[in-house]
Amino acid sequence: MILYDAAIRFMEAGKAAILKKDLDSQNRELQKAQKIVFHLMATLDMDRGEHISSNLLSLYNYVIEQLVHANVHDETEPIDNALKVFVELRSGWIALDEMTKQQQDREQLVAA
Repeated sequence: MILYDAAIRFMEAGKAAILKKDLDSQNRELQKAQKIVFHLMATLDMDRGEHISSNLLSLYNYVIEQLVHANVHDETEPIDNALKVFVELRSGWIALDEMTKQQQDREQLVAA
């Protein structure tokens, strides 16, 4: 979740910079968010991940496109689009983590 949290934070900072018309901060923050997304893309296991990795790659590509568009055109709406994707992905990973922990707890109880 750390990378998602950081990307979301950088996107929000980039959006705030656009609203302040601080082009240097806007560019810096949005590029930080893009670097995280590129890192997440690079870590996808396309062989073992099959459809999940393919779907994540599509979402990450969309986010990159939105962030680049926002930075080039000084628009906040594309950042909102990217934020929506990342917030939903983050929520999904948190829910999956919780379900995995609960399953492990149940398995430990049965084994005991």
